[in-house]
Amino acid sequence: MRRSRRTHERPPRIRRGDATRVAPADGSVAVEPVPVMARPVVAPSSIPRMVYSVPGAAVRTDLHPVELRDLVASGHIDGTLWVDIDIESRHQVALLEKVFDFHPLAVEDALNPQSRVKLDEYRNSLFVIVRGVRFCDTTDDPYDIETYNLCFFLAKNLLVTVHSGPSVPVDAVYERMVANPDQLQRGSERVAHALMDITIDEYFPLLDRIDEFVDGLEERVYHQFDQDVMRDVFAVKRLVLAMRRHLMPQREVFNVMTNRPSAFLPAESQVWFRDIYDHVLRINDSLDTYRELLANVMDSYLSQISNRLGQVTKGLSVIATLSVPFVVVSGMWGMNFNDIPLSHNAHGFWIMLGVQLGLGVFLVWLLRRWSLL
Repeated sequence: MRRSRRTHERPPRIRRGDATRVAPADGSVAVEPVPVMARPVVAPSSIPRMVYSVPGAAVRTDLHPVELRDLVASGHIDGTLWVDIDIESRHQVALLEKVFDFHPLAVEDALNPQSRVKLDEYRNSLFVIVRGVRFCDTTDDPYDIETYNLCFFLAKNLLVTVHSGPSVPVDAVYERMVANPDQLQRGSERVAHALMDITIDEYFPLLDRIDEFVDGLEERVYHQFDQDVMRDVFAVKRLVLAMRRHLMPQREVFNVMTNRPSAFLPAESQVWFRDIYDHVLRINDSLDTYRELLANVMDSYLSQISNRLGQVTKGLSVIATLSVPFVVVSGMWGMNFNDIPLSHNAHGFWIMLGVQLGLGVFLVWLLRRWSLL
């Protein structure tokens, strides 16, 4: 896979507490905080979003909770009904617990944001938890990610999704279903497929960012030899391992949804989930590739350090070899004896200096000939 080279640039982050300095009249420096533009916090509605499509009738998105209760209690849902529950609203949670006859264990897992990715089949529904991953934009760490669970209760002509807070996949699919009711009439399992597909596809922008991170690390190692690069290498490696840890359980879930017969997933609908399973495999292969690239970057960095250490050691060895004759000869001629050769010679100092330099050069030549330097 051919990969472009890009310089290492950290993604921009909004820093909290940024300030603007204003000089008062007295010459002192005052600090006035600058308001940070943040996403407005909107309280969830007490009524969940829902879309109800019946062949030959207009799509309804304004079902009253009483109508919803009567419709679910009747057990005869004509068309397709999708109800989206936000667990941050206690009124919506109450509808989930009192209106729908789902298994209590499944409801407990849906309300727990720490539930693991899983697939369980109960008497009247198929319960699936899919985990989404995205970069966290509220911290200064460019490698920080956050996860969220999107839960599915899939029954006959009924789909109930459960999540915490705003959800990009839910918003996108909701607008699509309202604008194109024909897609909703294809079945509740097709709505679940659309939601899961967008959730898994959110991994691909993260892979692009990781690719940029790896390219930047390679640039810093091979061309700049940045000595602080190892900290970022380990940070990106932790990011890759975290994404792989969140993705691996989902591979088994989609493998089951693709190949295992189920009363809530017709065979013609399971074909659609094979596409998501293929995406999971591609993402997993990419993460394995990045792990190998990061390992190669670490090995290259350590090899460069070893080579630089070898060059320094080589230089010190040459200096030490040249200094050996001076140490030996100077030590011998520095003894307190009366008769020392050349002690009374007018040119004795220069003769001994030349002998020492000659011995040093001879030793260096000899070591190079033996390939020791």
